[in-house]
Amino acid sequence: MTDDALRTLLDRQAISDTVIRYATGIDMRDWEAYRSCFTDEVEIDFTSFGGGEPGVMRADDWVAGVRAGLSGFAATQHISANHVIDVAGDEATCVSYMQAQHFLPNDRGDATLTLGGYYTNALVRAPDGWRIRRCRLTVTWTTGNRHVFELARERYAAMRADADGDRG
Repeated sequence: MTDDALRTLLDRQAISDTVIRYATGIDMRDWEAYRSCFTDEVEIDFTSFGGGEPGVMRADDWVAGVRAGLSGFAATQHISANHVIDVAGDEATCVSYMQAQHFLPNDRGDATLTLGGYYTNALVRAPDGWRIRRCRLTVTWTTGNRHVFELARERYAAMRADADGDRG
């Protein structure tokens, strides 16, 4: 095996590891691991699910928003599969299938919302590994109760308020 072939294999594995860490960081509520997936500034396009416009923001702000949006769920499971990775020097693209399950028992309807589709991530090589600089989610189907996202945000806000009250 040539040095170039070996480097390509190692890069592809490291890129796949970054994309998987994105999913497991969310589900394990390991926000440091999740943050480690991104460059300091990141372009986010989740318009296929939430509408609006794509935007560029500080990764710390993105992570804080995801934390507030998902920490209120009783459980989540983000599955990332079928990674198609193209590496060109210090830049790469990874397209991967995704299925994201969100679970929150409630008295207003179904306890789950499941999304299916794919991510298109643009990554760059950083001194400490591959990082996502652009993340685009394309949702192709959903099942369940979209209202659980609002309930999860409310639950997280209440948990934060309780924690702040305990410190007072």
